[in-house]
Amino acid sequence: MENRTRKLVLIAILLSLSIVVNIVERFALQGLTGMPWVRLGLANIIVLLVLYAYGLKDGFAIMLLRILLVAILTTGLGSVNFFLSLSGGILSFVMMVIFKYIPGFSLVSVSVMGALGHSTGQILMAMFLLATDEIIFTLPVLMVISVPTGVFVGLVTQRVLSMIGPTMNITSVE
Repeated sequence: MENRTRKLVLIAILLSLSIVVNIVERFALQGLTGMPWVRLGLANIIVLLVLYAYGLKDGFAIMLLRILLVAILTTGLGSVNFFLSLSGGILSFVMMVIFKYIPGFSLVSVSVMGALGHSTGQILMAMFLLATDEIIFTLPVLMVISVPTGVFVGLVTQRVLSMIGPTMNITSVE
């Protein structure tokens, strides 16, 4: 029972950290760029950590709960931001899970696929919400931006896992 409690406490701490990182990143980058939608995706470091440490179910829970709680704390559950985050988060997670299990894909490449999935999910939702196909033309720009941000998030996650992996009972990350 102690291991289950330890895992639950660690996941709760990681969820809290992902919420704080998301909110701080949102407001910091909005202040720097003037664009509230621009982000590096730093909260995805936590999703990747949990996905690699504890698996699909816990990784999905972290992603979903973070999106829900950040929406409640910031823009609301019915907001456009919420639906964009949710669609991006779900497609990102699906992409990461698929590519995590394909031989030859490293944690960094899984992160890049997640970033590409996030951009795609958001554009598809924006097309639906705005009832326009024209927004699709922003997707290539977002894809170009997604690659370096996905690499950065993947490298940071890899480094963090190498430091804390033993305490989370992770023996190796490809």
